[in-house]
Amino acid sequence: MFAKTLKIMKKTITTLAIISSLVLGAQTKDKKVGIQLGGGLNQAYSELGNGFFDFGIAKYGFASANIGYYLNKSFDANLGGSYGETGYYTSDSSKLNMFGRMGQGQLALKYKLANGYLLKENSKIMPYLYIGGGLSNFKDVNSVINRIKNGSFATANAGAGISFMLAKNLYLTYNLGYIWNNTDLLDFNSKGSSDQNLQHGLTIGFNLGAPKDDDKDGIPNAIDKCPGTGTGVRVDALGCPVDKDNDGVADYMDKCPDIAGVANLAGCPDKDGDGITDAEDKCPSIPGIAAFNGCPDSDGDGITDADDKCPTEKGLATLSGCPDGDGDGVTDKDDACPTIKGLANLNGCIDTDNDGVADNLDACPKVAGTIANKGCPEVKEEVKKLFSQALTGVQFESGKDIIKKSSYGILNQVVKVMQDNGEYKLNIAGHTDSQGDDAKNLDLSQRRADAVKKYLTDNKIDGVRILSSKGYGETVPVADNAKPAGRALNRRVEFKVEF
Repeated sequence: MFAKTLKIMKKTITTLAIISSLVLGAQTKDKKVGIQLGGGLNQAYSELGNGFFDFGIAKYGFASANIGYYLNKSFDANLGGSYGETGYYTSDSSKLNMFGRMGQGQLALKYKLANGYLLKENSKIMPYLYIGGGLSNFKDVNSVINRIKNGSFATANAGAGISFMLAKNLYLTYNLGYIWNNTDLLDFNSKGSSDQNLQHGLTIGFNLGAPKDDDKDGIPNAIDKCPGTGTGVRVDALGCPVDKDNDGVADYMDKCPDIAGVANLAGCPDKDGDGITDAEDKCPSIPGIAAFNGCPDSDGDGITDADDKCPTEKGLATLSGCPDGDGDGVTDKDDACPTIKGLANLNGCIDTDNDGVADNLDACPKVAGTIANKGCPEVKEEVKKLFSQALTGVQFESGKDIIKKSSYGILNQVVKVMQDNGEYKLNIAGHTDSQGDDAKNLDLSQRRADAVKKYLTDNKIDGVRILSSKGYGETVPVADNAKPAGRALNRRVEFKVEF
């Protein structure tokens, strides 16, 4: 009898003709459809006796198949069935066990304990409970006393089971199912309660269907950490866009995918932090401005520091970024007269007398002169000769500031020179030798210089033109005071022309 049962199981599994009664385990939200194939043992309970959990009596086998569908993380819907033998035994050992063929189908709702609340959803061990209803069909087979009632009856089903994950989509399930048949006539005995069955099932299951992948990136929604990735974007194992340089900008948006950069520059580097990518920055190590391709303009004059000869002073483009305060075309740093508008060939200074010598260097800025004489007119040779003669030609009475009459001739020549050269101004200096008291010599030299000045003014030379008359005593010798000839040279009056 047992060999015959095994034959029936093999035939049923091969044809998959009948849906079994076992509950499917391990569907997921990505692979919502699951199939299980297997078999087990039927045990019966009726007025003839209780075969539940009694494995010592005759064993009645069945084959099963089922389909499960994922509803949510806590519930699955399952449609299943089984076909095989079921039987009863009598307390009278002299009588044969009686059995029949039973086909059984059910629709059940399964509650999964591996739902994230009680156990992890991805647990390797997945227990469950279920409840449902269905139909059973019985046919008497070789019953000695023919007590089994043929026909179809409604059933109520309940049970529990546990699935063990063997591989990613492969699992082994043990199911214990209780079937209450809506009849007490299966054993042709209505003296007790409705006839019942208990099924012990063992199945191998696998899931069907591709995991759901809404963004089409090849990573199932269940493990996709970046579910909104666009089509064609290269992603990592978690479904997030690849970021090869780890700069926080995905490669598909990163204009510099091999070099770590910043987000606001599309992943390109900006070493100096001026908002311009290093590739476009002409001064990549110095913060600059976009208008100059990343180069700085410290003084804000529109000229980059690299081209600005005065990078810390706001200047003019025509002067390479240098300022020109007086607007004369000469930069302040090169302008000898930065507050006066002058001439470029005179370093920014003016030349009032137009003698080619700038006023700031012109000893006679209002009188045209020569460059050689620092802008002053050249003193005529005859004047120079006269003044040289006057050094020794102006004589005084000994120890006094009274001019000797013999000196009037040369002094009159000096008067004539001043009259003929109205631009001349004089400095008169008196000197003595070293004989006598120093203080007295200084006083004497001063009185003698004043005496010469008075002579000139008395002869109608405007005193304004005598710039100075000063005595120097013995402090400025021109010869050796140790010799009479030297002392004679040191006793002198000097005339120096200014303009």
